[in-house]
Amino acid sequence: MRSIFAVMCLLLSSFSFAAPLKVVASFSILGNLVQEVGGDHVQVNTLVGPGEDAHVWQAKPADLKKLSGASLFFVNGLGYEGWLKRVEQAAAYKGKVITVTQGLKPLALDDDHGHSHGKVDPHAWHDPRAVLLMVDQISAALQAADASHAAAYQANAAAFKAKITQLDQRTAAAFAAIASSKKKVVTSHDALGYLGHRYAIEFFPLQGISTEAEPSAKEMARLIREMRKSQIKAVFAENISNPKLIDQIARETGAKVGPPIYSDALAKQAPANSWLGLFEYNTQAILRALQ
Repeated sequence: MRSIFAVMCLLLSSFSFAAPLKVVASFSILGNLVQEVGGDHVQVNTLVGPGEDAHVWQAKPADLKKLSGASLFFVNGLGYEGWLKRVEQAAAYKGKVITVTQGLKPLALDDDHGHSHGKVDPHAWHDPRAVLLMVDQISAALQAADASHAAAYQANAAAFKAKITQLDQRTAAAFAAIASSKKKVVTSHDALGYLGHRYAIEFFPLQGISTEAEPSAKEMARLIREMRKSQIKAVFAENISNPKLIDQIARETGAKVGPPIYSDALAKQAPANSWLGLFEYNTQAILRALQ
């Protein structure tokens, strides 16, 4: 009669314990989306981490090492990662690059915006409908790279998309209850265009799409006049921006500065340390300021 130990060893040997699929995401928000779909079957490393600004990010040797050993590299695209090709070359990356905004119709930028991303707005993750498309792209890429766990990726994606849809519906109803004339918000840089497009909010940014350039005195004066004329009281800085300009605007207009908005990076702690948490935190902060 076989011992219990021998039977257990035989059972264990019949299973294959595959290592998680190693993947890299270009920045923290995208990294969270990939983790939600991949679950326990992926090991996600992120280049631009929580609280870091992708516009001014510089790769370190450790970042290049992460990328060189990955099977998949998930990127936003639309010109968001201006350093993308340099980093791929420096890491000698040979894996597949997945652009999660593939198939998305991006928002165009106004000609007078100062920016470094080209003629389209890359910040699509602020529209839940765009995030649903991103989740599909992530799921398809993971299934193609790791077919043995395809069912798990499909199930994770479906569950995540259900949460996104429910949150979008609640948020749409809340913003629809606010008069259009009141849905005006000042932010430190122009990252919330997709949020404004989805829920009919008018954003007045101090900076353009990139955080690298600061507004001129003329632009500041023009914004202050608009705030006084339209009686704009909702003013927000962002977690990756210098709040000094926002504080100056608030002093000159009497507007009240709201809590930091998470635009291009997750927080290191809850509640904005996931996409779902970030989105709900941002929209609830704006809703409170507008009511």
